[in-house]
Amino acid sequence: MKEAARGMMNQKEMYKYQDMIELPHPVSRTHPPMPVADRAAQFAPFAALTGHHEAVKEAARLTEERIELDEEQKAILDRKLQEIRRQLGSGPAVSVTYFVPDLKKSGGVYVNAFGHVKGIREHEGILVLEDGTLIPIEEIAAIHSLSKAAGRT
Repeated sequence: MKEAARGMMNQKEMYKYQDMIELPHPVSRTHPPMPVADRAAQFAPFAALTGHHEAVKEAARLTEERIELDEEQKAILDRKLQEIRRQLGSGPAVSVTYFVPDLKKSGGVYVNAFGHVKGIREHEGILVLEDGTLIPIEEIAAIHSLSKAAGRT
């Protein structure tokens, strides 16, 4: 009996709007129809918190703290830079680890660069590699000569 009642209910709902289906679509005489593009904009997704996703992503991004070198480490780097200056004519191959400060928050990231040294801009304090990489000398944490290692193998 319940099934018969459901069947009748569905038929009632099916024919509920039957009297309106054949009527013409109403058109206002005072208001022009809305352009399709504007109608579509009504249903566009809405971001209540504009920029929130980017802010969360930025906060989650990790940075490292700059390592302060002691006097002995600074002296070792200075000797390595002097050796590079003496070899500039032959374009010594080096591996340089240096710190790149983050522009948006405290800390930064350590980067490794490999290549031949093109020159040293003393007045700017910059080590220049042949591929155009500019490395601030004050940010260098380690320098390793690749020329000597290549000669050993």
